[in-house]
Amino acid sequence: MTIDQNQSSSNVAVVGLGKIGLTLAAVFANNDYNVFGADISNDVVDSVNQGSSHIDNEPGLEELVANAQQNHTLSATTNTTKAVAQANVIVVIVPVLVDEQNNIDYQFIDLAVQEIAKGIKKNSLVIFETTLPPGDTKNRFGKKIAEISGLQLGTDFYLAYSPERVYSNRIIQDLQTYPKVVGGLNEKSLELASNFYKKALDCQLIEVSSLETAEFAKVAECVYRDVNIALANELAQFADEQGVNMSEIIPASNSQPYSHIHSPGIGVGGHCIPIYPYFFINKGLDQGITPLSRKINDNMANHSLTRIEKEIGSLEGKNVLILGLSYRENVKEPTKSTTLLLIDQLKKKQANLYVNDPLFTNQEIAGYGVIPLSLDDPFVAELDIVILQAFHQEYRTIDFSHFRTCELVLDGRNKLDQNTITKLGINYQSIGNQTNKRRPLDEHDK
Repeated sequence: MTIDQNQSSSNVAVVGLGKIGLTLAAVFANNDYNVFGADISNDVVDSVNQGSSHIDNEPGLEELVANAQQNHTLSATTNTTKAVAQANVIVVIVPVLVDEQNNIDYQFIDLAVQEIAKGIKKNSLVIFETTLPPGDTKNRFGKKIAEISGLQLGTDFYLAYSPERVYSNRIIQDLQTYPKVVGGLNEKSLELASNFYKKALDCQLIEVSSLETAEFAKVAECVYRDVNIALANELAQFADEQGVNMSEIIPASNSQPYSHIHSPGIGVGGHCIPIYPYFFINKGLDQGITPLSRKINDNMANHSLTRIEKEIGSLEGKNVLILGLSYRENVKEPTKSTTLLLIDQLKKKQANLYVNDPLFTNQEIAGYGVIPLSLDDPFVAELDIVILQAFHQEYRTIDFSHFRTCELVLDGRNKLDQNTITKLGINYQSIGNQTNKRRPLDEHDK
């Protein structure tokens, strides 16, 4: 695709075409911008250039991509430097993760920034949307771009930070709903970024005083959620000891407007909550409720298996099925999924382990060292334990009567129908609802 370079003031490069990056690119391209997307994946680039979205279950995205391709306002390339060289606004949405030791992993974004620096033009605006530790936008990336490009930060090119604040499966809706927090290196950077988002997204803005303030605000959102979930999980464990039901407690408590207790669960996964608190923890916030909340939430997998062992004894040799490889419902994303923790611990307990997830192929599931199992496979009649980890819509209609030898169902998301399961003589357990017990089979049930 060739775009008239006389329109360069309306040209945007979006670096990183994942779930959020592609959605941003498509929205910009449908709001009078010429968008050059950049991604390291040839498959992603080919898909975009064919007018197709490689992201599933994102309402409205496929139509936006197809429309932009038809109107010649969106193209993609694996050459980040080339994409950046054709734009005056560069939006960066490349992931920053943590490794197995919870150290921050910058490898992908560092490479992207080097390529951006090689292509950036004078007077360009660079906006980072990737969630970052406070200070990184300026001190790690802004300075690196200046060093490689030879341009002066804040005068030859401008720098802003505006964190993504969206949720998978409703990104377009969230872009229209949530205010865009924007911070700039200086007054000119803030002005340019704010004007861009007003036109590109037509959304409400919250302008803050610095890059660091905007960075801090995004991480703080995730820490708040992690802490609140940890509180719910801690209360759920205590509720089990006291023989009371969290599904009753939460709505009763939250009827008071100052209470906002989240729902407990078998664990916390994804790109955000299990990762971003370490952006504070590794910068010095290594004491108090922030690191403690991480430990509580990561321990929920172990707590859940301990619950099962308390009910039925050793898991050695038991046939265990986990429902959901994804970290949450209706999203194909295994990053930091609680299922990965369950797999590790169940292998140590020498259980026979099976995983079902309708969003993944058998080959993809087998790649995690487990046996994929269809719910239509006759072997489900030989399962001893079923653990619900991600409540995909396909699981709403499971017929548990096919699980003929199942001893226990652990509802890790408190979503299954307890009565249906217990009527089959199966021990039903959930998180924070220890009052739920198996009802013995009577003659009518038999």
